[in-house]
Amino acid sequence: MKQVFSWLSAALFCSLISLPLMAEDAKKTKTFQQYKNVVDADYVAQYAKIPIRDGVMIVDSRPSRKYDKGHIVPSINISNTHFDKLTHLLPEDKSTQLIFYCGGLKCPLSHKSATKAEALGYTNIAVYAAGYPDWKKLGNIPGVSAAYVKKLINKKGNAVIVDARPTRKFKKGHVPTAINVSNREFDKKLDLLPKDKSTELIYYCGGYKCPLSPKSAAKAVAKGYTNVKLFQAGFPAWKKAYGNEVAKVSKATGSSGPTVETGEEPGIITIDSFTKLISKNTDSFYWYDVRDQEEVDAGGTFAKASQIAVDDLEDKVGELPTDKPIVFFCSTGARAGEAYDIVKMQRDDLKVYFLDANVEFHKDGSIPTASPPD
Repeated sequence: MKQVFSWLSAALFCSLISLPLMAEDAKKTKTFQQYKNVVDADYVAQYAKIPIRDGVMIVDSRPSRKYDKGHIVPSINISNTHFDKLTHLLPEDKSTQLIFYCGGLKCPLSHKSATKAEALGYTNIAVYAAGYPDWKKLGNIPGVSAAYVKKLINKKGNAVIVDARPTRKFKKGHVPTAINVSNREFDKKLDLLPKDKSTELIYYCGGYKCPLSPKSAAKAVAKGYTNVKLFQAGFPAWKKAYGNEVAKVSKATGSSGPTVETGEEPGIITIDSFTKLISKNTDSFYWYDVRDQEEVDAGGTFAKASQIAVDDLEDKVGELPTDKPIVFFCSTGARAGEAYDIVKMQRDDLKVYFLDANVEFHKDGSIPTASPPD
């Protein structure tokens, strides 16, 4: 009888002890409240573009330590933990498409952040529930941050940082240790890339409006490189975070016709001169937007400008007019500089300039707004 009583006592004691543990386990496995609008990778892919699209923001809700070493381009990082302190990073327009994501189907952070954004009055919200693991699994090139690149440089590993901008931009300022393989010269300078195709390659250019780095990164993947990443925030973000200097621009004058003020390098029209001439001497020049057609379609361009993508220019140089000077421009100055180089190599008879600046275009076709380059 004593044995039976002892056995029952022990069983009861174990049951009482296990109750808190069972409750804790139940708490850990409890499913979280999913956001009402869940989308897939195909939906995200239509917005995950460079140059960055207007009217949409992709938000990584994970901690910065996760975002830094791998994220969807061109997402920004607003961790759910610090959401309330980072709401200033959200767009002012509450109708903007917001797409939140985090670490996959078991991660509640994106759902929580989406709910918080809705409480702030945002009306067009979606959650990519499969998140970054799914995005990477599908073969998309991951993005990394300036902080990640800085760590690579500090530890002096085998990673290769590649500046995809034209040499002119590279010489003015670049990320330390970076090599320069411009997108246009990718095939000509392929020998500068490491022979070991498992080497980590980090591509960057002039920021979220500049498509040179994603184009070059895609080319590297096509050549068999297996560890390619994008530092898409690029040199502007590097300079902001770590204070790299850019050479100053001096002025010179052009020749006959309206006065053209140029920079220290041949062909660079100053921002002041560009703004003055495009508004007051429009018909004295040919204005060429050398961005891709899809960028022009999405964001507009100057109404009196012609569009020739820089990748197509080499085959069309012979068609360029000779009776007036030509001014090339794009969104960051990188492709405009490439256009200038292409023309000068083939057509010495042309008077050509290019704008080395950040440019904001307007869908109504009005004069674009230029600001100093990054």
